[in-house]
Amino acid sequence: MSKLILPQLPYNQEALAPAMSAETLEYHHGKHHKAYADKGNELIEKAGLGNKSVEEIIISTYGKADQAPLFNNVAQFWNHNHFWNWMKPNGGGNKLPGALENPVKDAFGGFDQFREKFVADGMAQFGSGWVWLVSDEQGAVSILKTPNGENPLVHGKNAILGCDVWEHSYYIDYRNARQKYLEAFVDKLINWDYVAELYNQGTAKAAA
Repeated sequence: MSKLILPQLPYNQEALAPAMSAETLEYHHGKHHKAYADKGNELIEKAGLGNKSVEEIIISTYGKADQAPLFNNVAQFWNHNHFWNWMKPNGGGNKLPGALENPVKDAFGGFDQFREKFVADGMAQFGSGWVWLVSDEQGAVSILKTPNGENPLVHGKNAILGCDVWEHSYYIDYRNARQKYLEAFVDKLINWDYVAELYNQGTAKAAA
């Protein structure tokens, strides 16, 4: 069943400060994410898709103009479920889990180059959207940016890290300084253990 249930944050609202404030989490999680869940459930029921998984709904409604509201709300629900787990108190830094060291080096030349491109691509996403680190079936990683609620699922990629660059993610804390927000996300917030967990799941699935 694809009933969308707002998850609890994996930390308290103050835990990510000062990189991300309690006020931002209160609005972003408690209002924006909740709205995606509530509206998504309404649209899923209306479309008669309650027997489909969230991932199936995202993939089957992508690119269909008449189902854009359903896609947007369900995709954003899925994106945010991971987003909270992609961050942790005292996160970030350039010490990558072993599983990610070689893929990041092969793709970008090293962590510093990854950081530079991730921030640059997040800045280059015009308007609302996301910047992602994704992996393919061979375990190679790359950076992808998408508009609005679009995510790597619809491009056949495994999303192992994503940063929300909608203004509601950072405006309270950083006003219009998206670059400072992206830098803080990489330097102080990323939960690299969760990234590695998703990477390992993707490679295991591909090998099965």
